[in-house]
Amino acid sequence: MNTLSRSDLRKTLRSLRNDLSFEQQQQASEHLALNLLRHPDLYRAKHIGIYLANDGEIDPHLFIDLGRRKNIHFYLPVLHPVYPGKLVFSPYSDGTELTPNRFGIPEPPFPEARRRPAWSLDAVLFPLVGFDEQGGRLGMGGGFYDRTFAFSRIRPAMAPKLIGLAHEFQKVESLPIEPWDVPLHGVVTDKRCYQFRR
Repeated sequence: MNTLSRSDLRKTLRSLRNDLSFEQQQQASEHLALNLLRHPDLYRAKHIGIYLANDGEIDPHLFIDLGRRKNIHFYLPVLHPVYPGKLVFSPYSDGTELTPNRFGIPEPPFPEARRRPAWSLDAVLFPLVGFDEQGGRLGMGGGFYDRTFAFSRIRPAMAPKLIGLAHEFQKVESLPIEPWDVPLHGVVTDKRCYQFRR
């Protein structure tokens, strides 16, 4: 698969993701939750950025449910209204009202007083389209996470742990790394955890 262009690879992996049955997605979600609960970078994390699964993405909802019992606070990405192409994070709980953004992805309202800047989170878990064992990653191509976490290249000590989530079958042999790609600390799948040097 690594001989495909990024665009073709993205299309192929998204198609494989979307071909999973409901039962397969549920099982993957259960295994993902267990792997996340054991992950060393998340053991002490109390403020975690997370996403709601869309387009066949591996679903972290069970981890959210279990994490709340451990007093973990979760935050969803919200398209920044002032700085296009960037994200901020808004608190997420069971009763949070969600409305679709311009991409059709549900997000919480944008109350300025309650939003959290990216650097203030302990960890951020975000969906991947593909990844390799060297830490290369393939997202949807919008660059939102790269722009939002670009500061982590200059001030790595301020950066939250950046962990991609994916189905194990989304691993490919190698991906080209672009100069603007923000490196991950690791990837967690339904099968295992990968950790990378940054």
